[in-house]
Amino acid sequence: MEFDFGDALVRGLQGYVRAVSEQLGLSGECFYVQSVPLGAYLALDGRFSGFPDRDAALLWDAERGWAAAVETHSGEDLIVQAWLPGDVVPPPHRVAHWTRGLLDGSPGQPRLTQPRQPQDDLPARLAPYAVAGLVPLPQVA
Repeated sequence: MEFDFGDALVRGLQGYVRAVSEQLGLSGECFYVQSVPLGAYLALDGRFSGFPDRDAALLWDAERGWAAAVETHSGEDLIVQAWLPGDVVPPPHRVAHWTRGLLDGSPGQPRLTQPRQPQDDLPARLAPYAVAGLVPLPQVA
Protein backbone atom coordinates (compact mmCIF):
# COMPACT_ATOMS: atom_id res chain seq x y z
CA MET A 1 0.00 0.00 0.00
CA GLU A 2 1.37 3.43 -0.91
CA PHE A 3 1.16 6.43 1.34
CA ASP A 4 0.52 9.85 -0.05
CA PHE A 5 2.13 12.98 1.36
CA GLY A 6 -0.68 13.47 3.90
CA ASP A 7 -0.30 9.94 5.23
CA ALA A 8 3.45 10.46 5.70
CA LEU A 9 2.77 13.64 7.67
CA VAL A 10 0.23 11.86 9.87
CA ARG A 11 2.64 8.96 10.45
CA GLY A 12 5.32 11.45 11.44
CA LEU A 13 2.95 13.09 13.91
CA GLN A 14 1.97 9.66 15.28
CA GLY A 15 5.61 8.84 15.92
CA TYR A 16 6.26 12.25 17.47
CA VAL A 17 3.30 11.99 19.84
CA ARG A 18 4.33 8.42 20.70
CA ALA A 19 7.81 9.73 21.60
CA VAL A 20 6.26 12.39 23.86
CA SER A 21 4.08 9.69 25.45
CA GLU A 22 7.14 7.52 26.12
CA GLN A 23 9.03 10.46 27.65
CA LEU A 24 6.07 10.91 30.01
CA GLY A 25 6.20 7.23 30.96
CA LEU A 26 2.73 6.55 29.59
CA SER A 27 1.86 3.10 28.30
CA GLY A 28 -0.55 1.82 25.72
CA GLU A 29 -2.27 3.85 23.05
CA CYS A 30 -3.17 6.90 25.11
CA PHE A 31 -3.24 9.28 22.17
CA TYR A 32 -5.19 10.07 19.04
CA VAL A 33 -3.90 11.76 15.88
CA GLN A 34 -6.20 13.29 13.29
CA SER A 35 -5.31 14.32 9.77
CA VAL A 36 -7.77 17.15 9.02
CA PRO A 37 -7.02 19.46 10.64
CA LEU A 38 -3.68 17.99 11.64
CA GLY A 39 -3.71 17.58 15.40
CA ALA A 40 -3.27 15.26 18.35
CA TYR A 41 -4.78 14.45 21.73
CA LEU A 42 -2.73 12.79 24.48
CA ALA A 43 -4.42 11.65 27.70
CA LEU A 44 -2.33 12.16 30.82
CA ASP A 45 -1.99 10.19 34.05
CA GLY A 46 -2.58 12.73 36.77
CA ARG A 47 -4.45 15.97 37.14
CA PHE A 48 -3.58 19.63 37.28
CA SER A 49 -3.58 21.05 40.81
CA GLY A 50 -6.26 23.64 40.04
CA PHE A 51 -8.60 20.97 38.64
CA PRO A 52 -8.37 17.90 40.90
CA ASP A 53 -11.70 16.53 39.67
CA ARG A 54 -10.97 16.77 35.93
CA ASP A 55 -8.89 14.59 33.65
CA ALA A 56 -5.88 16.28 32.06
CA ALA A 57 -4.63 16.02 28.49
CA LEU A 58 -2.19 17.53 26.04
CA LEU A 59 -3.35 18.85 22.69
CA TRP A 60 -1.16 19.58 19.67
CA ASP A 61 -1.94 21.51 16.51
CA ALA A 62 0.24 22.64 13.63
CA GLU A 63 -0.19 26.37 14.31
CA ARG A 64 0.22 26.61 18.07
CA GLY A 65 2.04 23.45 19.12
CA TRP A 66 1.36 21.91 22.54
CA ALA A 67 -1.34 22.96 24.98
CA ALA A 68 -2.27 21.61 28.39
CA ALA A 69 -6.01 21.20 28.82
CA VAL A 70 -8.63 19.82 31.17
CA GLU A 71 -11.63 17.74 30.25
CA THR A 72 -15.11 19.14 30.81
CA HIS A 73 -17.88 17.22 32.49
CA SER A 74 -20.28 17.86 29.63
CA GLY A 75 -18.37 16.41 26.70
CA GLU A 76 -17.66 19.87 25.25
CA ASP A 77 -14.26 20.97 23.95
CA LEU A 78 -11.39 20.74 26.38
CA ILE A 79 -10.43 23.88 28.30
CA VAL A 80 -6.88 24.98 27.47
CA GLN A 81 -4.93 26.07 30.54
CA ALA A 82 -1.47 26.77 29.12
CA TRP A 83 0.56 26.73 25.90
CA LEU A 84 4.13 25.48 25.70
CA PRO A 85 6.05 28.50 24.42
CA GLY A 86 8.58 28.33 21.63
CA ASP A 87 8.84 25.76 18.88
CA VAL A 88 5.75 24.02 17.48
CA VAL A 89 7.71 20.72 17.39
CA PRO A 90 9.91 20.84 20.48
CA PRO A 91 11.93 17.79 21.47
CA PRO A 92 9.76 15.20 23.26
CA HIS A 93 11.82 15.50 26.48
CA ARG A 94 11.03 19.25 26.62
CA VAL A 95 7.29 18.58 26.29
CA ALA A 96 7.54 15.97 29.07
CA HIS A 97 9.49 18.29 31.38
CA TRP A 98 6.93 21.09 30.89
CA THR A 99 4.03 18.71 31.43
CA ARG A 100 5.50 17.27 34.64
CA GLY A 101 5.90 20.82 35.94
CA LEU A 102 2.22 21.51 35.31
CA LEU A 103 1.16 18.25 36.97
CA ASP A 104 3.39 19.06 39.96
CA GLY A 105 1.67 22.42 40.39
CA SER A 106 4.16 24.75 38.73
CA PRO A 107 2.44 27.73 37.13
CA GLY A 108 1.75 27.28 33.45
CA GLN A 109 2.46 29.64 30.65
CA PRO A 110 -0.36 32.02 29.72
CA ARG A 111 -2.43 31.33 26.65
CA LEU A 112 -1.01 32.70 23.45
CA THR A 113 -3.01 35.51 21.97
CA GLN A 114 -1.90 34.94 18.37
CA PRO A 115 -0.99 31.78 16.47
CA ARG A 116 2.65 31.24 15.68
CA GLN A 117 4.03 31.55 12.19
CA PRO A 118 2.97 28.77 9.80
CA GLN A 119 5.40 25.89 9.78
CA ASP A 120 6.27 25.29 6.13
CA ASP A 121 8.89 22.77 7.18
CA LEU A 122 6.51 20.69 9.32
CA PRO A 123 6.64 17.60 7.05
CA ALA A 124 10.44 17.56 7.16
CA ARG A 125 10.49 18.10 10.92
CA LEU A 126 8.03 15.28 11.64
CA ALA A 127 9.50 12.83 9.11
CA PRO A 128 12.19 11.47 11.48
CA TYR A 129 9.45 10.42 13.90
CA ALA A 130 7.57 8.34 11.31
CA VAL A 131 7.62 4.80 12.61
CA ALA A 132 8.25 2.03 10.13
CA GLY A 133 5.76 -0.73 10.56
CA LEU A 134 2.81 1.38 11.64
CA VAL A 135 -0.41 0.09 10.23
CA PRO A 136 -1.28 2.16 7.14
CA LEU A 137 -4.22 4.49 7.41
CA PRO A 138 -7.40 3.11 5.82
CA GLN A 139 -8.17 4.22 2.29
CA VAL A 140 -11.10 6.59 2.02
CA ALA A 141 -13.23 6.04 -1.06
